[in-house]
Amino acid sequence: MSPSGARATARRRLRRVSATITAVDAPDSARPASGSPLRRLIRPGAAALAGVLLFLSFPPRPLWWLAVPAFALLGWCLHGRRPRHAFGLGYLAGLGFLLPLLSWTGEEVGPVPWIALAAVEALFIAFAAVGIALVTRLPLWPVFGAAGWILGEAARARVPFGGFPWGKIAFGQADGLFLPLAAVGGTPVLGFAVVLTGFGLYETVRRVLAYRSTGELPRGPLAAALLAVLVPVTAAFAALPLVDGSAEDGTATVAAIQGNVPRLGLDFNAQRRAVLDNHARRTEQLAADVKAGKEPQPDFVLWPENSSDLDPYRNADARLVIDDAVKAIGVPVVVGAVLSPDTGKLRNTLIEWDPERGPVDTYDKRHVQPFGEYIPMRSVVRLFSSDVDRVSRDFGPGDEVGVFDLAGTKVGLVTCYEAAFDDMARDTVTEGAQLISVPSNNATFGRSEMTYQQLAMSRVRAVEHSRSVVVPVTSGVSAVIMPDGKVVRKTAMFTPDALVAEVPLRSSLTPATRLGVWPEIALLLVAAGGLGQVAAGAVRARRERAAG
Repeated sequence: MSPSGARATARRRLRRVSATITAVDAPDSARPASGSPLRRLIRPGAAALAGVLLFLSFPPRPLWWLAVPAFALLGWCLHGRRPRHAFGLGYLAGLGFLLPLLSWTGEEVGPVPWIALAAVEALFIAFAAVGIALVTRLPLWPVFGAAGWILGEAARARVPFGGFPWGKIAFGQADGLFLPLAAVGGTPVLGFAVVLTGFGLYETVRRVLAYRSTGELPRGPLAAALLAVLVPVTAAFAALPLVDGSAEDGTATVAAIQGNVPRLGLDFNAQRRAVLDNHARRTEQLAADVKAGKEPQPDFVLWPENSSDLDPYRNADARLVIDDAVKAIGVPVVVGAVLSPDTGKLRNTLIEWDPERGPVDTYDKRHVQPFGEYIPMRSVVRLFSSDVDRVSRDFGPGDEVGVFDLAGTKVGLVTCYEAAFDDMARDTVTEGAQLISVPSNNATFGRSEMTYQQLAMSRVRAVEHSRSVVVPVTSGVSAVIMPDGKVVRKTAMFTPDALVAEVPLRSSLTPATRLGVWPEIALLLVAAGGLGQVAAGAVRARRERAAG
């Protein structure tokens, strides 16, 4: 080939490379308009599908790995998008994820509260998607984009009304290979690893497809994309030694009582005495089984949240029923009760009940549930649902960390909804808890997936803090979880039962426990750094246009 022919061939190849890069990376304004309305629906449909895949990655399905292709697909949807388009795509992804995930919230009160909650929570995902789309212009965008997702989760866990962390990506990973990372940096690091892997997978595929079209292989960007996939996976395997189920401080034999409720639904509380009697009766049956040698003697017994909605300090019958059951089993029992003072707000309280001395210590739930235990903006909410008046008297929060000394074992107390919040379990461990109890009441939500989603949270907390976790629930699923996150005993739903198990006690602290909120802060700074680079680039471009 002559020199002039070679130069012409090189110019044609350069034009093809340039055209391909422009088609792949150009912002919306530079993309050719699609002539087919159907084609314009592909990306919105893909965004919604990404959200559905995220939902399917959550329990009770063991499909944790679906989160990775979900984020790869979301990365494709958002790459190079304008902010307003990214917001819409992110909102579709949020609805595809949260509408089915949170369907249990409408189990007894109808679709309006459920749809409203999902619609509001999806806004956080939409705003996160805007940030992700902006940073896709940066060389290391998978890192900045994954940090941006965690920024959205951090905001959603704090506002409004104290936040609603349900649906954190980490909570879908209780069976996944990334789970050991919970012990490194808690739920933010675990979630970041999953999102980064998904975005890295998309970027790797994008670079490979560009190479097949152009013959040009930018080794640096491809290596960065591959590392975004390989580093989180490698880090998860490297963190395996942190997942330790050994008994540092010996063991304890614990019993979790599931008394069951008379019927499903919001009105189960109308039969408060029946619920209390069920738990007392099942405890007395356990005492008989212990005496007959069918079960080992527990060191202490855990009842669930709301196992006595009759205030035992004010109701002599309730006190007698509890006292008889505790004396029958002969060891300390933690009773979940509703305390109703003459004035002020109700208290969702756990009471340490000693067989000789009666009630000796209490823990008031610190993170009470908005629209469940108290009603913000009651007059406004009433316009949308008359069920608001089922909560006739608001609960108030406690302000002290709950750690009971039960027969020499320090047990941290995290009541139901509190398990979703990172600081609730961590506080008990830093205060000396050797074991964590998560007493819960899921009877309101029937046979929905809610109980399995909440159980997964407790499994993640077990690994995060390297503690056994016991979950006594009024109606199921109650469970005993080892420090490695494995469930060794569990009940069926809506069945009276008693779980007795020997569990390891531990006092060492994982990096996640020691670091507390700092890993999350570091990831938020990474997200801010990416957005800062985008803003600085926009300012430079504006100045150059003005100067030119």
